[in-house]
Amino acid sequence: MKKFGWAGAMAAATMTAALVSTNAADAQSKFQCKPGETYVMNVMVSAHPYWVPVYQGFKQAAEAMGCETVFSGTPDYDITKQIASFEQDLVKNPAGVLLHPMQSDPFIEPINQAIANGVSVTTFAADSPKSKRTAYVTSDNLAEAKFAAEEIVKQVGDSAEYAVLENPGQSNHDLRVTALIDYMGKNYPNMKLVGRQATNQDSNAAYKATASILQANPNLKALWIPEAGSAEGAVTAVLEAKADVLIIHADVTPATLEHIKAGNIHMALNPNQGVQGYMGFIATFLGAHPDLFDPFNDYKVSGYNPMQIPFVDNGFAVITKENADSFDLNKYMEGRDPS
Repeated sequence: MKKFGWAGAMAAATMTAALVSTNAADAQSKFQCKPGETYVMNVMVSAHPYWVPVYQGFKQAAEAMGCETVFSGTPDYDITKQIASFEQDLVKNPAGVLLHPMQSDPFIEPINQAIANGVSVTTFAADSPKSKRTAYVTSDNLAEAKFAAEEIVKQVGDSAEYAVLENPGQSNHDLRVTALIDYMGKNYPNMKLVGRQATNQDSNAAYKATASILQANPNLKALWIPEAGSAEGAVTAVLEAKADVLIIHADVTPATLEHIKAGNIHMALNPNQGVQGYMGFIATFLGAHPDLFDPFNDYKVSGYNPMQIPFVDNGFAVITKENADSFDLNKYMEGRDPS
């Protein structure tokens, strides 16, 4: 075997390192943004704390790839205003939008128009499945509902009265409620649904609805709520009535977290928000760059974006008194840029 001197070895090593570096740079460049390439995250009720960790995950992925981000949406719970904010975002020609559609059908045409104009659209947490969005990132709402149902039965037995609050029209919230009711009916027929009220993420409406349900059903043992805003009002009504009602809800807010720590709320099932935002950005980026790979399918003749990702499950966490400190939003945001 031919032996190299020190100088020869160093030269060979330098050349190898240069080739590796060049190859790595070439490979990396395919997953990097062009200067000024911008991605938007658009939501409804933009001040809600739920979006904060999602946007942090979105930004972390974007920063790793040299991309710009913008947080957008409407402060109101108003489908017309959210669509208007989405369309205003499009005027700025972003490469893509990670969108939480308040309602599915009204967003079909706006999403399709955006895609027709070359803007990548991924939905997250709630979907518009009849649109041409290229990806959907969420937690498994069926799994959440099943987990909640089993926990309720575990805690109060399989022959008790329960109630649900709901937010009709938002796909993930609808599924969390209907799936739990269906699961109870099929697996625990002696569980009796005695209340079902639409509270639409309004804590005041939830307070009134829960008080009414409690008054009409003094033997109520459990309450399932598909989001945290209504849980804030519901727990207040339960505490005022001094009722022994197990409360489980999806998502979390600083207010409900404090109630979990105090033992007033049994638990929350919270989507892994950071993962949701991180994977949401990656899916949106891929939708904007379908030329990154050549899949083995008919996309060239069919004319559709090959970066189709029907469903990404970001998972969910179970928040209890024991691990509640890990979900303190203020602690999480210490030293982070919220913008």
